[in-house]
Amino acid sequence: MKGWANPDMKIGIIGAGNIGGNLTRRLTALGHDVSVANSRGPHTLTALAEETGATPVRVEEAARGAEIVVVTVPLKAVPDLPAGLLDGAAEGAAVIDTGNYYPRQRDGRIAEIEDGGLTESRWTERRIGHAVIKAFNGTYAQDIVERPRPAGDPERMALPVAGDDAEAKARVRALIDELGFDTVDSGGIDDSWRQQPGTPVYGLRAGVDAVVEALGEASPERPADFRA
Repeated sequence: MKGWANPDMKIGIIGAGNIGGNLTRRLTALGHDVSVANSRGPHTLTALAEETGATPVRVEEAARGAEIVVVTVPLKAVPDLPAGLLDGAAEGAAVIDTGNYYPRQRDGRIAEIEDGGLTESRWTERRIGHAVIKAFNGTYAQDIVERPRPAGDPERMALPVAGDDAEAKARVRALIDELGFDTVDSGGIDDSWRQQPGTPVYGLRAGVDAVVEALGEASPERPADFRA
């Protein structure tokens, strides 16, 4: 995965919850130029900006010039993202989708997922008008700051990464490597059901071999707890 990560990439993060906040912390510490946005406005991100050096912006501005954009908002909020959200991103920008479908706990019923057979990330792609790379969706937020390990460390965790764009996927995998985690290519977005909530790999804290095994054990049938 070497050769893709740029030590001063421009990265936009849309969503400043647990995952978005901790990615902001780690990516700024690695020297990246991070803009971060949430639905409540830049004035609510002052503390995070002071802590990390990230630039708080409006959602409409988060992707401007970004080589990597992280969309980490509740699935039910994806349709409310502004139109043309990614129009100002750098050419060939990779978009990371960390989202999960929680119909009972949070998101309500989404017919295209329940009845149309779409994976949640394919549904997100159609809403934002841009291909995505699915990553971090089954990662505990605290692990992003507490569990990085150098390459080769026997305790280094591996994260599944799905996506159709090989170049964007390689860029995201290189960034995850820089963050201190191995990755496993889990296929295209239509295969990303293998890492959705309720699958064996979801929340798994393990290395490459165990992640590969867990992905192979996944069932395309969405568990009852994660259906409306």
